[in-house]
Amino acid sequence: MEFKIINSATGADTTITDTIIANFLFTHLEEYGDKVDDILKCIAYAMNPDKGGSIVVGMDQGKIVGITILNKTGMNGFIPENILVYIAVDNSQRGKGYGKQLMQKAIDSTDGDIALHVEPNNPAKKLYEKLGFTNKYLEMRLIK
Repeated sequence: MEFKIINSATGADTTITDTIIANFLFTHLEEYGDKVDDILKCIAYAMNPDKGGSIVVGMDQGKIVGITILNKTGMNGFIPENILVYIAVDNSQRGKGYGKQLMQKAIDSTDGDIALHVEPNNPAKKLYEKLGFTNKYLEMRLIK
């Protein structure tokens, strides 16, 4: 698999636009996803030099097979410096190791610790644990 790293330092990619990334994630995240508009906000955050993050696009034979987006939190130590916001593998390509390769590239291409949120029944949870992620806290939210 080949990787493209997109961030504020590398600049936007003319062949893999924000819309292509957002639509890919919307389609392949399935029940774990968000609306396209929310995904586009995440992309804008990653591409903003004052905020930051990175988008890792995995490609096989010129076709996108997976995408991950990490956003910087602007914090250090008490909260991980990065949060994995999205990762998705083309649903027709799952089970081929693309998710693991994509996650490893995302881990290797960023500095600092990484947090992520995963539903307890999400099959990707096992992959995250194999890569060294642990469950430190139970997340609670107040939605207003």
